[in-house]
Amino acid sequence: MKRLFTATLFVVITLSFLSFNAFAQTASRENLLKEVESRRVELIALEKKLLAPSEEDRAAYAALLRQPDTGIIRLIPRENKLTIGGSYYSFSRLTHEYGYGSDIALEQDYLSVGFAGADYGMLTNLGDLPLEEITLEHPSVRFLSEYVPPGKEPEARSEYRRFSVLSTIDGVPYRNRLSAEVKTTYLLRSINYDRADVLVAFRVVRKDIDRSVIIVWKLLKRYPVPELARHRTEQ
Repeated sequence: MKRLFTATLFVVITLSFLSFNAFAQTASRENLLKEVESRRVELIALEKKLLAPSEEDRAAYAALLRQPDTGIIRLIPRENKLTIGGSYYSFSRLTHEYGYGSDIALEQDYLSVGFAGADYGMLTNLGDLPLEEITLEHPSVRFLSEYVPPGKEPEARSEYRRFSVLSTIDGVPYRNRLSAEVKTTYLLRSINYDRADVLVAFRVVRKDIDRSVIIVWKLLKRYPVPELARHRTEQ
């Protein structure tokens, strides 16, 4: 009887220890997960501060920013990865979030347009022109403002290839990727099928120590959402 009691007591103590150990591990892991989540929130908050233009930048362009359809943004190079992104921007949705029709990106000191599917666009460098001077009546804007995107996928992909290399039209060079130069004004036409089609003038006003760029921009025209007849291969 004494042996049975001793054996039972041993089993009870062993099970209690294992249960306590498992509970301790679970509690420890839960605390660790909470700490990770807390630090993630802190990191995102820090990254948002890193992505925001400075108050000095905003003050310098306060007059422009009081006008409708204007803004100031920072683009972070893709190679400097952040949790919240920051390398892409949508002038129609006003967000850096990628995956819903971005209009511009920064990578390796180059600005680009056209990122998914048959979406595409064009950029042209206007040089050191004040952003305020760029309107729909400006001679350099004519081609981009009057351009009509194709409605069929093969033609859209052909246009993407056309502007993947330098294409000169009426004496003005266009391409979907250009060097990001400070104190330089650009025109951009971004065509995101089934999402948005915009014509934007923007100026790179500063480049920071992390190679990020500060851009002031104004929307020149918003076009009807372009639709695309998808090409399907017959079975």
